[in-house]
Amino acid sequence: MLVKENPLIKGLLEIELTAFSDERGFLMRTFDDQLFAEMGLPTHWEQENHSQNIKEDTLRGLHFLLPPYSDGKLIRCIRGQIYDVAVDLRKGSPTIGKWVAYILSEEDHRYLYLPKGFAHGYFCLQPNSEILYKHDSRYKKEADCGIRWNDEDLEIQWPGSNPLVSEKDRNLQTFQEFITTTGGL
Repeated sequence: MLVKENPLIKGLLEIELTAFSDERGFLMRTFDDQLFAEMGLPTHWEQENHSQNIKEDTLRGLHFLLPPYSDGKLIRCIRGQIYDVAVDLRKGSPTIGKWVAYILSEEDHRYLYLPKGFAHGYFCLQPNSEILYKHDSRYKKEADCGIRWNDEDLEIQWPGSNPLVSEKDRNLQTFQEFITTTGGL
């Protein structure tokens, strides 16, 4: 495993996994508590979610949990390809309101680690894209929150022009409403 910190936003990590391949396929270690601890990553995960997205151009996000239930996430695309976005919402961060995007796919064998304090969303670049993501704390419905995916202040450059977005995600608050109410995570 190789860990690289994002050069623009501290705390965001890209984790490259090593696949051992032959004519039968591959074997890849996706979790090792000792290696994760050595790299400063969480070693205890409360839950794991699997998201299937049938249609290309599906957009989910930007989601997060409010304190004290904020969670870190370990995200991996296991089928298809996604444009994965992380937005810094950490109080006092010099990069609050800034975002970065990664293309994750089943071929690249990578995780993206988002520590507590980030909003997360993704856009499916291929039909039938599937994502696995681990959470370092348990989901609490009363803490479920988000920011509108097309917020003008964030200026996220999503691919595609007509994404399939849920009604819930279309009606999320703006970044400014979130900052005015909470000051950040």
